[in-house]
Amino acid sequence: MLTLVELTPELEDNYNDYLSEWKESGERVVPEASDKGSHTWSQFLAGLEEGKTDVVRRRDWVPATLYFLADDHMRLYGAVQLRHELNDALLDFGGHMGYGIRPLERHKGYATLMLAMALNKARNLQLTRVLITCDKNNIGSAKTITNNGGILENERQHKERITQRYWIEL
Repeated sequence: MLTLVELTPELEDNYNDYLSEWKESGERVVPEASDKGSHTWSQFLAGLEEGKTDVVRRRDWVPATLYFLADDHMRLYGAVQLRHELNDALLDFGGHMGYGIRPLERHKGYATLMLAMALNKARNLQLTRVLITCDKNNIGSAKTITNNGGILENERQHKERITQRYWIEL
């Protein structure tokens, strides 16, 4: 059974396994918030906790919660960052959620399932609709969004990238 979980101190080895697969693939970790970078494990966890609070507004960020899709053995399949609200920048590019599935687990339906679970978390935050964006070339992500009820509002050009903006009514 798959569920959305937040990271805990006990999940460090599971997380390291997850992260190593991204690093071995040569891809950047998506969502970026799920990459601890040069932080220690305890610093990373503390930052995730702080990220759920209003303290982040001082950096022009919005409160957000990072969830991981995990099985009964706590194998981490993907991550989704749920932003509790939008600021101007996120309204234009980024939206309420960013998500990614570890490279060797793609094309198995995990992203669609994870997004559906994250939409339930958004409902719990009393959101009535969410904005999710993706690169126009990311056909898999667009399918994930539309499979969850996403309606394309428009496309916006950002330098070389075209971003599609989808709304999902909750």
